Amino acid sequence: MSHFSATEQTTLAAVQLTDDERQPCEVWTRVMGYHRPVASFNTGKQGEHNERRFFAEPGRVCSQRR
Repeated sequence: MSHFSATEQTTLAAVQLTDDERQPCEVWTRVMGYHRPVASFNTGKQGEHNERRFFAEPGRVCSQRR
């Protein structure tokens, strides 16, 4: 379920960006008690970050934020 109205969804679906118009998304993660951008990690730490796995706890239902 989306938090956008039908009109907003139609408008968003109509928006098309070329690769030149896009900008990179900066990903931050928590390391040793504080947040840092992943791009600032050394090669080994970036590799560890790429190998992370997400899991869902059995019997739990994730709720959507509102």
